[in-house]
Amino acid sequence: MAAHTHGEGFLKIVNASKARVRETDIAGADARIAANPSAILVDVREDDEFRTEHVKGATHIGKGVIERDIEKLVPEKATELLLYCGGGFRSALAADALQQMGYTNVVSVDGGFKAFKASGKEMESGD
Repeated sequence: MAAHTHGEGFLKIVNASKARVRETDIAGADARIAANPSAILVDVREDDEFRTEHVKGATHIGKGVIERDIEKLVPEKATELLLYCGGGFRSALAADALQQMGYTNVVSVDGGFKAFKASGKEMESGD
């Protein structure tokens, strides 16, 4: 897989979002899920990325539709949501948007899918 070269404008909005959202690493995400079994691990990657492989048990709500669909899927705005993407950039943008919508317990998982996979987390494929 080729490394992404992110544009300056994209990195500017990602860094602004990261300044406004809470982030955790893989160990922190695992601890949060262990402490709160009702927490939802949300994969915000594209449909094809999710279908190919994702963290076992993750819920898929792509970043492109999360603002549109989240209130139907998770109406309680205090629900703990742990968002991940490929590496932690798109999840920070999505977490920022959800906070603006009134969600109060949103965390972006820094390192994202790549870090979960490297940690040996169980994966699955399909929808």
